[in-house]
Amino acid sequence: MTADPALPRPFIAVGFAVLTISDTRVKADDVSGDTLARRIEQAGHRLVARAIVKDEVRAIRAMVRKLTARRDVQAVITTGGTGLTGRDVTIEAVQPLFDKEMDGFSAMFHQVSFGKIGMTTMQSRVTAGLINCTYVFCLPGSPGACKDGWDEILVKQFDNRTMPSNFVDIMPRLDEHRRRAAGQARRASGRRTTS
Repeated sequence: MTADPALPRPFIAVGFAVLTISDTRVKADDVSGDTLARRIEQAGHRLVARAIVKDEVRAIRAMVRKLTARRDVQAVITTGGTGLTGRDVTIEAVQPLFDKEMDGFSAMFHQVSFGKIGMTTMQSRVTAGLINCTYVFCLPGSPGACKDGWDEILVKQFDNRTMPSNFVDIMPRLDEHRRRAAGQARRASGRRTTS
């Protein structure tokens, strides 16, 4: 039986983690992390993890790997470390971990940002991709950039009622290549044991 397209779709909540990357922030003054956490929960999603790490490649990679390994986390949003200064290393830390990169996110973010801050948007190296079948979005460290990234892009794509497509709809298919490889390995193993 197929669903009636005229009926409204029930909302599906997603598990999020927020990772603030900063040498100076602590939980008490993490305004950007607070901005994302509040918006995630107001949209009806679950904030299942939140952390702060220093602007150090090893620390960032370790925390991103830890968060993307969690079964209750379907999306990670980082804030901070996307600029051009010597301490901005989020992109260098995260990009090599991507299984697939999402170029469109950067293009969309810069389009939104250009309307608000003009050419200054070029100083930010936002990126997004998939790590271990988990969405990862790297946003700048300013509360305004976090607000724009969430309000203008992510809140819509993480609402399964957004048509014609959204991130939630394709989540069950993100691991197709792994399932296919596992099935092929099982079949090959079965052939070896029966021959």
